[in-house]
Amino acid sequence: MQQYDLAIPTLPCRSVSATVAFYKRLGFEGGAHEFNNQYAILQRGTVELHFFAHNELVPANSHAGCYIRVMDVDGVYRAFSASQLPRTGIPRMDMLEDKPWGLREFAIVDIDGNLLRIGQVISK
Repeated sequence: MQQYDLAIPTLPCRSVSATVAFYKRLGFEGGAHEFNNQYAILQRGTVELHFFAHNELVPANSHAGCYIRVMDVDGVYRAFSASQLPRTGIPRMDMLEDKPWGLREFAIVDIDGNLLRIGQVISK
């Protein structure tokens, strides 16, 4: 039973099936909603992402995204690296870096241009 507040991002995608396939490469589970195949629910551990079909979406013009705060950003980065996403273009995966604002983070841009920043607070 959930004992905390939770925000779940709802992101656009051009194809639910292609989006599900992309996120499964990153270790997510789930798929299209059983009552609406134009909507997907994907989970990886406690992280949950929802996607809705948006047929007119242009990935290069997308401004959608979210920040995912994790306990072990290095472990997530290693796991996501297995997907062998390129470093440029769409989709892509940026390098893991310590940022001057006190977070260790990296970013994924998915096949639809959604930006997912993934990080953790740097311990002092």
